[in-house]
Amino acid sequence: MLVYPPSEDSELLLEVALKEVREDDEVLEVGVGSGFVSSRLIGKCKSVIGTDISPFAVKEAKSKGLEVVRTDIARGLRKKFSLILFNPPYLQLEDFEKCGDWIEKAIDGGKYGIEIILKFLEQVGEVMDDESRIILILSSTNSPHIMEKPESEFLIEVIGRKKMFFEELFALKLKKKK
Repeated sequence: MLVYPPSEDSELLLEVALKEVREDDEVLEVGVGSGFVSSRLIGKCKSVIGTDISPFAVKEAKSKGLEVVRTDIARGLRKKFSLILFNPPYLQLEDFEKCGDWIEKAIDGGKYGIEIILKFLEQVGEVMDDESRIILILSSTNSPHIMEKPESEFLIEVIGRKKMFFEELFALKLKKKK
């Protein structure tokens, strides 16, 4: 397995994205993976672009007809997007679980599972305008460590939840504070 397979978190992101997307949206999906979410948004908005750090994910998403850029988060993109989607790596892997492959990059969020999320929040402003919306997936395992960071810059609303046996997943909608 070279690309993160669509799972419960992917399904939650798709569910809330389909409710949020507008015909005039220019959508960016960070960490597009297999293209599970983005491929279902085509025709429901103005445009969809995905990014991924994994060459295998880029290849798979492109095979589904998606426009995809291989980059870290949104580095190098010079466009502003009205809707930004991100199902980040949010688990903290133990050293014995790490093997250095691309799947690890798709699931290991670093310490407390929040390092990639914090990096995203620091960089995402470069591809946002004042009206942009972000949909971000979080887990109950890392939400206590992350919630104070975006509150300083963003209005936050929980727009979706999915309970699982060991955690609860949250779909957050973030907008810039005015």
